[in-house]
Amino acid sequence: MINEELKIIYQDDDLLVIDKPAGMISDDFPKRVHRLDKDTSGILLIAKNDKALEFLQKQFKDKEIKKKYILLAVGKLKTEQGEIKTLLARGGKDRKKQRVFSALEPGAERKNLKEAITKYKIIKKFERFTLIEAQPQTGRKHQLRVQFAYLGHPIVGDKLYGFKKQPCPKDLKRQFLHANYLKIKLINGKTKEFYSDLPEELKIILENIK
Repeated sequence: MINEELKIIYQDDDLLVIDKPAGMISDDFPKRVHRLDKDTSGILLIAKNDKALEFLQKQFKDKEIKKKYILLAVGKLKTEQGEIKTLLARGGKDRKKQRVFSALEPGAERKNLKEAITKYKIIKKFERFTLIEAQPQTGRKHQLRVQFAYLGHPIVGDKLYGFKKQPCPKDLKRQFLHANYLKIKLINGKTKEFYSDLPEELKIILENIK
């Protein structure tokens, strides 16, 4: 059941698109088309029937959708834009965490390694942070969080993948990661784009670190 306070971006007979706030669990929706981490906000697709669910999930599986995220990373990235290619799998003592593997490292052949590709470009640089638009080309678990930590620039406020004593803006209570754009084909054949503004809480964070 949809909370009346949730912001609805779009809906028709087959699809409901909501603006998920941070703190809400995607798995609470039985027919969610994809998932967002609990502390990630933004566009979440929910199918209204099994036919729509199968149709929409196939687009994610076939990499036919286009999605963008806004994130704040620790430190200053050297390149204005780029592409991150890694192999991801579960690893280490914490079963919740993913990590980057080399195909040549010992034991890698026993892992279910999955390729993860992300394109990115810098929106704005701050003294200790970088605001980034990221376009995941694949949909791996924790993909952006793992990859930017691997680069040495973890997402600000990320308690799972962040580094010890990394800088964090005052009053930021969650990871600075927001799903702000998604383009998909509807079951009627039409292509639809969805947009979600950066939440006010994150806008305030950016204002305070200028």
